[in-house]
This record gives sequence, C-alpha cells and structure tokens, in this order.
Amino acid sequence: MFDVRYHALSLAAIFIALVVGLLLGVAIGDKELVSSARNDVRDSLRRDVAEANRQRDQARAALAEQREFVDAAYPILTGNHLRDRNIGLVLLGPDKDAPGIVDRALEPTGAELKVVAVVRESVDLAQLAERARGTRYADLERDPELLDEFARRIGVQIVTGGRLIENVRSTLMSSVSGDFGGLDGVVVMRSADPPSDEAAAERVATLHDGIVRGLVASGVPAVGIETRDTEPSNVGWYRERELSSVDNVDEVAGRAALVFVLGGSAGAFGRQESAEALLPPVVGRVPRP
Repeated sequence: MFDVRYHALSLAAIFIALVVGLLLGVAIGDKELVSSARNDVRDSLRRDVAEANRQRDQARAALAEQREFVDAAYPILTGNHLRDRNIGLVLLGPDKDAPGIVDRALEPTGAELKVVAVVRESVDLAQLAERARGTRYADLERDPELLDEFARRIGVQIVTGGRLIENVRSTLMSSVSGDFGGLDGVVVMRSADPPSDEAAAERVATLHDGIVRGLVASGVPAVGIETRDTEPSNVGWYRERELSSVDNVDEVAGRAALVFVLGGSAGAFGRQESAEALLPPVVGRVPRP
C-alpha cells in the first residue's frame, strides 16, 4: 500500500515538473511572440485614438456650422417682429448681465429697451411713506398692509407712467436707466436672495409679488426670464403670478422665445421639464406693423 502511494506521488511530481518546464519554455522561448502581441495591441489602440479624434473634430465642425446657421437665422426669424415697440426690464435684485442679454434679443426686432429698473433688495417703509406724501400710501410705515396695494400700483405705473413712481423711484429702485411709461411689453428677471432679517425678507417678498402682479394687470405682454443655469429656478414663481416664462434666455432659442412672447404668445418655454415647448408656434406669424 505504501509503495503504491509513493509511486502515485512520484508520477504526479514528474507530471507537474513537465508542465512547469513546458510553461517556462514557452515563456522564455516565445519572447518575440509576446512582443508581437504587445505591438499589435499598441497599434490597435493608436488606431482607436485616431478614429476618436477624427470623430471629435467632425462633431466640433458640425456644431460650429449649426451655431453659425442659428446665429444667421435669428435676425431673419425675429427681424422687425417688435417694430417701434418700447420694452421695459425690471430686475428684482441686481443682475449686471440681464440688460445685455435682453438688448441682444431685441436688436433685430425693431424694439427699444426703453427702461431698465433695479428694485432694491431691502426697502425702508419710512422713506417710502415720506416720498408718497399726499397719497394714501403716506401711511405705509404705520400700516404695512398697504405695501401690497402700493407695489401693485407701482407695477402698473412702470408700464403707464405716473406721479407715484416718479416720487418714489430713488427710494424704491437702486438704479433706473430710462423713463417709465409708454411701454408695450415688460421683461422681469428675479435674482435676489432674500434678506437675512425675517421682517425685511417678508417686505421684499410682498413688494416683488405686488410689482409683478401690477405689471401683469397693466395688460401688456409680460415675461419672466432666467438663464439655463439658474439655480434654483424661478419659473414656478413666475407661473404663480401669471407671467409667461423663458428658462434659457442666454441661448438663441431662448432669445427667440422671449421675442415671440413679447409679440403676444403666452406660456412657459425653454428646456426645463416644466416648459411647454422650446419655442412658441411661429409658422405663419407676421410681424405686427
């Protein structure tokens, strides 16, 4: 029994030695084969990288052509669409880029950006009351409930003009470029962070809400805008106040949507899930004389 086991172990050892020797021989003797395989892999990777670079360059060229076409088509699509109309821009908080974005959108349309007004991020009711002397809003400090009605009146007078807004403009607005009144459409951009003080934040919220509702009540086309990367989005806030909206005004499609909304279309446009479409229906649309 001992001899059989010993004989079996000997055979196994010999077999293992043969296998190991065979493998070592292949490894040592076939260096050229391994080197050849390595070169084949390297050449294949180089071809893949070259093909990927070619496809990337083609994609870039196609994208550049599309952008060139879109930029060329924009003035054709929107040219004279808002001819001789006066547009206002109301900023609920400062945004240095907004006037340039809106002005660029209006450039081929024949419209003029007549006024840009930036509403202060905080308001002093005592100063507003002083400026509103001679009107019922002179009681603003003693009766803050008047603020909503006051703000709505301001929204209307941004569009129509009026003595009240001229009296309070320096207190209510941090800056105004142009003149109020005589507007055929108005653009709103909301970007302000609320004040840290709870009472001040509530006053600003009431003021912004009332101004926008007054703009809508004036009857001219009114649209709330934001750029594609705005976070959090203001589209819901605009919708609650019955404003149309464009959520990608920094893109060509967004600028076109803005023009068509100012021309009379209504709805939510852009790239967000809440948008009804990228653009309003424009087929057969004729610029208004």
